[in-house]
Amino acid sequence: MKVKTCYICQQCGYQSPKWLGRCPDCGQWDVMVEERREPLSAAHRGGACTGTVVQRLSEVETSAEQRCPSGLSELDRVLGGGVVPGSLILIGGAPGIGKSTLLLQAVDRLANSGRVLYVTAEESMRQVKMRGERLSVTGNDLFLLPETSLEVILERVREFKPRFLVVDSIQTIFTADLESAPGSVSQVRECAGRLMHLAKGEGVSTFITGHVTKDGAIAGPRMLEHMVDTVLYFEGDAGHPYRILRAVKNRFGSTNEIGVFEMKEGGLAEVLNPSELFLAERPEGAAGSVVVPTLEGTRPILVELQALVSVSNFGQPRRTAIGIDPNRVALLVAVLEKKVGMSLLSQDIFFNVAGGVRLSEPGADLGVIAALASSHLNRPVPPKLMLFGEVGLAGEVRAVSRPELRVREAARLGFDRCYLPASCLKTLAAPPGMELRGVRNVEEALNEVFT
Repeated sequence: MKVKTCYICQQCGYQSPKWLGRCPDCGQWDVMVEERREPLSAAHRGGACTGTVVQRLSEVETSAEQRCPSGLSELDRVLGGGVVPGSLILIGGAPGIGKSTLLLQAVDRLANSGRVLYVTAEESMRQVKMRGERLSVTGNDLFLLPETSLEVILERVREFKPRFLVVDSIQTIFTADLESAPGSVSQVRECAGRLMHLAKGEGVSTFITGHVTKDGAIAGPRMLEHMVDTVLYFEGDAGHPYRILRAVKNRFGSTNEIGVFEMKEGGLAEVLNPSELFLAERPEGAAGSVVVPTLEGTRPILVELQALVSVSNFGQPRRTAIGIDPNRVALLVAVLEKKVGMSLLSQDIFFNVAGGVRLSEPGADLGVIAALASSHLNRPVPPKLMLFGEVGLAGEVRAVSRPELRVREAARLGFDRCYLPASCLKTLAAPPGMELRGVRNVEEALNEVFT
C-alpha cells in the first residue's frame, strides 16, 4: 500500500498537501509538520463486520450510574457528583498550576474504592514519590507506571485491571503505529482514541492531563475535547494562591460548574465558602469598590469589583481590565458617557476583579457601572450594598438568571441592601434582614446608590 504524507497544523489539526508557513485556519506561524498517513484497512473502510446490532431506543436497558466520590467535594461538584465508571476525563491547565497535585490527592482517596494505576510519563517514580510525601499520600492501592509507550500501557492495564487510570500527560504518550513525534496531532488523536475505547470497553475511569497553548486552550486537535466525556480547566493566577477548576463539558452533569482550591505548602486545600475568602481583604470606605453576586453553574459567589478612574496624562487614555472582558467594560463606559452624561473620554480606566476570579456572565454589568461611577465621583458605595443585573446599550437594566440564589448568598454574608432589575423583583421574596430595590435603568440605579 502506498504511504502518503501531508502537513498537519499542530495547533488546530488543519491538513495541507504542501508545507505552509502560516496555518490558514488558526493563523499560527510555523506550526505545519509533515506526517505520514497510512491507508485505511478494509475493516476501517467498512469491509469487515464489527458485530454491532441495531436496536430500538425503547428496548435499550438503562441503569442508574454509580458514581464514586473522589474524596474532594470541590472536584465532585465539578464532575456532577463523583467519578462515573468508564468515563474519560481531560484536565488542562498551565504548567505548574497544580494538575498533577490535584490528581494525586484525588487518586489517593479513590484508592480506597479500587486499585489505581498512575502512568507518570513526564516525571520519574522518585519525583512522584517526593510529591506524594509532601501531600501526605498514603494510598496502598495506588500504583505507579513510568511509561510513554501506549502499547505497553494498554497491556499493563489489561493485566493489572485497575478501577482508575491516570495518564500524565497525553502529549508525552506515543504509539509505534505512527512515525510522528509524541505530542503531534496524529499521536494525540490516536492515543486518546485508544484510551477512550479502553475506558468504555473495560469500564476503567480514566483521567488524562493535557498541555495548553499560549492562548490557554488545550493543545492538540480540537476533536480531543469532543472525544472525552468531561473537559476540566484548572485556572489560576501566579500572584494568587487560589485555583479554580472549571467544567466546560460534562456528559454526566452540568457545565460551567466550578470548584475553588487554595494552594498551600501541603497541597491543594478545598475552599468550601469562596465568597468569604474573596471578600476577606476588601477595603472599607474605598471609592471604586463594589460587590456583585455572580453565578458559576449553580453556585453563587460574591466577588469584589475594583475600578480606578483618573485623568490621563497622554493623548490616548488607557483602558485596562483584568478578570473581565475589556470589550464589555468599554461598552459600559460608553453607556455611562451617553446615558448618564459622565465625561470619561479623557480618563484612564483600570478595572480589576479581586482574587484572580474571571467573570464571563452579564449579571455583573450593573456592578461594573457602579464601580466606575464610584471611582469617577470619588464617592464610596455603602459597604453592605450590592448590585447585579445586565445592562443594555439603551441603558436599561435587564433580568438575569437565578436571582434568588444571589440574594440568598448575599443575605447569608450580612448584606442588607440589594439593587436588582425591577423585572426580577416581581417574583422574588426578600430574605430576613435584606432590603430589595428594583431599578429599570442605569441612571435610576446610580441615583439610588449615591443619594
